[in-house]
Amino acid sequence: MKRLIHGSIHARLLVAASLVLSAFLGVTGFALEQAFRSSAEEALKARLQSSVYAILAAAEEDEAGRLTLPKLLTDPRLNMPDSGLYASVIAPELEYRWHSASSIGLSLNYLQMAEPGQSRFQMIEAANSTNLMTLSFGVVWEDFSGAELSYILAVAEDLRPHLEQIGAFRNTLLLWLGGAALLLLLVQGWVLGWGLQPLRSIAEELRSIESGQSDQLSGRYPKELRGLARNINSLIRHAQARQQRYRDSLGDLAHSLKTPLAILQGLADQQQNIQSHSQVLTEQVSRMNQIVGHQLHRAAASGRNTLVKKLQVKPMVERIARTMDKVYRDKDIVYQVDVTDEAGFMGDEGDLMEVLGNLMDNAWKYGAHRVRISGRGFGDGLELCVEDDGKGITQDQVNQVVKRGRRMDEQAPGQGIGLAVVEDILKAYGGGLTIDRSELGGARLSIHFEQL
Repeated sequence: MKRLIHGSIHARLLVAASLVLSAFLGVTGFALEQAFRSSAEEALKARLQSSVYAILAAAEEDEAGRLTLPKLLTDPRLNMPDSGLYASVIAPELEYRWHSASSIGLSLNYLQMAEPGQSRFQMIEAANSTNLMTLSFGVVWEDFSGAELSYILAVAEDLRPHLEQIGAFRNTLLLWLGGAALLLLLVQGWVLGWGLQPLRSIAEELRSIESGQSDQLSGRYPKELRGLARNINSLIRHAQARQQRYRDSLGDLAHSLKTPLAILQGLADQQQNIQSHSQVLTEQVSRMNQIVGHQLHRAAASGRNTLVKKLQVKPMVERIARTMDKVYRDKDIVYQVDVTDEAGFMGDEGDLMEVLGNLMDNAWKYGAHRVRISGRGFGDGLELCVEDDGKGITQDQVNQVVKRGRRMDEQAPGQGIGLAVVEDILKAYGGGLTIDRSELGGARLSIHFEQL
């Protein structure tokens, strides 16, 4: 049972709700029984008080004006032996005693002393193990001589009918509450099953993704689960994109290395002095190092991901700018950072550092005296712009740079590697790179990371 509860949310909720429901119905049943018991007891006391008043109403006077009672009373139960309702009247000063006909043959001692006008209720156990509810009521009776005489009227009623009534109510209450509990448990089980259906749907769709039958969660889920489904889909797309980048990078790497490897193989087959080909060997080895480095950067790009903490961009820009200022201190570059405080990046910090480092290094390298870095955030997206006051880049040069950044095997050694890495990282995040003329007079490189 414990293993089942820990292994199933449905079982946990069902057990917890059942315990709460049982406790609620138990408390409700106890409260209703106590209320009924109290009401029945008050009704019993009211009947006993009415019986006392009925006895007083039936009282007569003897020749001296003293209280006396007839043999037969208006309540038939007081006239029937062992009827369960008994009455007695005593006058301690006159040694007067009267017992109702219902008390004949019974030895009952239920009378208590009571002051005039005072009512005293008490539950007692009579000699024959009969439980009685008793009422003793004191009255003052004035005879013909004007003397005031004290009388005590006592009535008692057998509690068996009273207790049977309470027992019958308890049994009925248990029957109805038990039936209601069973019905509520069934309804509760159905409601929990219906309420947890979206979670089961997500689990089924995840199994379909694991088996390759689908590639993302596509069901319609309640708003509490939409964020979960969206993040799971983002994680799946992130993993798929990274896997595809690995495949593409390996394919491009194999293709890019064919030419330098063929050249090296040709040199090896010529059987000439290796020193005469040292320049060719150096160029091809350098080219292969660049190709491998670029493809490693391309494959390592993390790509956009919602399951990461948003990085603050402005502190990173300022940190890189201070570093560049130290590296190019001889150029005496004046830089300006206009990045909003709200600008954030949803991705890997290393990717952003790689992009900013390449763009800002180019700005410090080719700028004359001024560099400006601006940026803003929109939702989970990001826009950044790096400008300088150098010679700039013509449209023909822009096309050539972009072209080189796309195909590493077409690049000359040492040319365009940084921008190629930047473009590949931006593609991994669904973004892009734009190169145009800056208001400062030099190049303006704008990048954007798409909103998820």
